Amino acid sequence: MAIAMASHSSAESHEKRLNLFERYLTLWVALCMIGGVLLGQSAPGMVQWLRNWEFGEGSHVNSAIALLIWLMIIPMMMKIDVASIRNVGKRPTGLLITLFVNWIVKPLSMAFIAWVFFRLVYSAWLTPSEADHYIAGAIILAAAPCTAMVFVWSYLTDGDPAYTLVQVSVNDLIMLALFAPIVGLLVTGASTLTIPLSVLFYSVLTFIVIPLVIGVVLRNWFIAQWGQAWFENRLLPRFAPVTVFALLAMLVLLFAFQADNLTGKTWHVALIAVPILIQVYFNASLAYGLMKWFKVPHSVAAPGALIGASNFFELAVATAIALFGPESGAALATVVGVLVEVPVMLSVCAFCNRTRTWFPTEQPA
Repeated sequence: MAIAMASHSSAESHEKRLNLFERYLTLWVALCMIGGVLLGQSAPGMVQWLRNWEFGEGSHVNSAIALLIWLMIIPMMMKIDVASIRNVGKRPTGLLITLFVNWIVKPLSMAFIAWVFFRLVYSAWLTPSEADHYIAGAIILAAAPCTAMVFVWSYLTDGDPAYTLVQVSVNDLIMLALFAPIVGLLVTGASTLTIPLSVLFYSVLTFIVIPLVIGVVLRNWFIAQWGQAWFENRLLPRFAPVTVFALLAMLVLLFAFQADNLTGKTWHVALIAVPILIQVYFNASLAYGLMKWFKVPHSVAAPGALIGASNFFELAVATAIALFGPESGAALATVVGVLVEVPVMLSVCAFCNRTRTWFPTEQPA
């Protein structure tokens, strides 16, 4: 999706549509889950061979999944305009609220909600080990703010595309420093699991630093060669099919690796979804309410609330796999986030559009 989407009047917002893949992402994820489970049950030998295909013995970094995640993340990182951060000082309030919710409230609230549900509410149905892994997966999911899909949500709510870009860019840069410490601290505090910090920092290096550097270098080179309009309107859309294929193939593999767990615990997906849904709506409401309180324009408030509600699930899945393995409960918890993302975010978009009159009127920059 192009970043440089022109602003539209609120009267036109009802005409906006997601593309076929984005609109039915939950359906595609469900189909991948079914296909992956069938593959795991019908071809266990091949799945075991794929599971053992790691960078190093015991590393838990599956080579096939790592390659697919790179194919997803690098095109996303190419959308990040680091130079846009120089405009932060012009309207800092919306960005500060977004950062407060994303990096203080969101991980802490998810750790608490996950602990309450998996350790107390679900104690009769989950073993202590399952609870630990689901708590870890939920925390990892909450510690990674969304990137690429935010541009879709911003578009559907008439968000200011330039300011949305700044919010996403700053979040991605902060992830370089805070993602690993937050995950390590909260997972260790809320569960009995021990987080190998070396593996966690290696995940940040592999799935954030390297793709970000490659994305920035490629972005600058392409723009220098053919201009920004060609880059945003011609080149970036060409990566969409590659990103879609990589995401769906990765999910098939992940569910194939978890086939035995899923066939015996199919209702765990519903159990995991409940605390994730509560956390998403809580953080979206908090961010949106703070934006209204501080009289931030709707074109900034709506994307800010959506960034606080959604997650960078590609990074979360990769980190959970690297830490605990592709067949782990932590990895399953991060994938449940993908399953509920689209319908939940569409409901938040609808609410933001209905409450547009709560905010002062301002034309997007």
